[in-house]
Amino acid sequence: MNKTLKTPAPRPTVRCAVYTRKSTEMGLEKEFNTLDAQRDAGEAYIKSQAHEGWICLPEHYDDGGYTGGNLDRPALRRLLADIEAGKVDSVVTYKVDRLSRSLLDFARLMETFEKQRVSFVSVTQQFNTATSMGRLVLNVLLSFAQFEREIISERTRDKIAAARRKGKWVGGHPLLGYDVDPQRFKLRVNEDEAARVRAIFALYLELESLLPVVQELVRRGWTTKRWTTRGGHERGGLPFTKTRLHYLLTNVAYAGKVRYKNEVHDGEHPAILEADIWKRVQALLARNGRSGGAVVRNQFGALLKGLLRCSPCGCAMTPAHTTRHGNKRYRYYVCTAAQKRGRRMCPSKSIPAGEIERYVVEQIRCIGRDPALRRETFAEASIQACANLAGSITVWLCNDIAIG
Repeated sequence: MNKTLKTPAPRPTVRCAVYTRKSTEMGLEKEFNTLDAQRDAGEAYIKSQAHEGWICLPEHYDDGGYTGGNLDRPALRRLLADIEAGKVDSVVTYKVDRLSRSLLDFARLMETFEKQRVSFVSVTQQFNTATSMGRLVLNVLLSFAQFEREIISERTRDKIAAARRKGKWVGGHPLLGYDVDPQRFKLRVNEDEAARVRAIFALYLELESLLPVVQELVRRGWTTKRWTTRGGHERGGLPFTKTRLHYLLTNVAYAGKVRYKNEVHDGEHPAILEADIWKRVQALLARNGRSGGAVVRNQFGALLKGLLRCSPCGCAMTPAHTTRHGNKRYRYYVCTAAQKRGRRMCPSKSIPAGEIERYVVEQIRCIGRDPALRRETFAEASIQACANLAGSITVWLCNDIAIG
């Protein structure tokens, strides 16, 4: 009796995306860097699974210089968009922590993967989330990855605190007036820039206001510190604004000090300014009321704060006020470019706050008068509210599972 041999059904194609990440940009300029090594390992693993129908997608999802502590990464966003579009069946990484070092973020990613029926594979840790054992091992490894990240952060903070208390410069953007000694990694005085810093402090003592000093610095063509990174990129050299000038005038480094949070300690580097000049400038800044914060600036309830933008230059318009005729207060909105660098930087004039706020409120009321527009607005608001509620429930469930 002849038996008909059945041809085995072809295995479905598994489209694999290789995701790579490195926390810092150091070494990425090399011809073959760690991102390339991670991708080669991923491609080799996918090739070894070719008998299962695995193929490697040509798109590169490389995040160089991005931390794994959050999901704000351009290549990861592209990967998630392609997953939502149904272009990916499996995500392959070199290690678990390349995808994320946060347990909560990873739970969100896994929820997205499972919703789209996308598996996750770690090449060096040999597991696959398509199996229950793989998901268990994943959660264990991820817990250790998050623990490692938090321990590294604590050690780094402790090291910086100890170095600051000893007066050491621990890095950051170079300061106008100083250069960084590449051998000893300390600040040394740049005499040409130091003379410019002393002139800026003298200008503020003479003019007694930030904006006139900014305008004079722009007229002279003076800018912030310009330097070259280790990768050969130019940084700094920006025109002064009120914010940048205030930062320079309040930087304790020019008095030979270093700051750690609310603590001020004697620094190893030499001071540029005399102690008397430093104290006089700080007293003048305090008298002019440069402190207060956003709550003080918006203490009169500006409705459009953070919403209104300048038409000519596109900058944000911030609330301000002036007092005239005794105690009568006039509120208005002013372009931040004009406020920080002078009226010549933007032709836009100040806008009376009351008039523009009444106009916007009236336009909002028009929504209530139009039934069709009102229904459309309420529908959109309901969709957003449901999305926010779903996100809150997901976070609650993840926390509940982690605690349990």
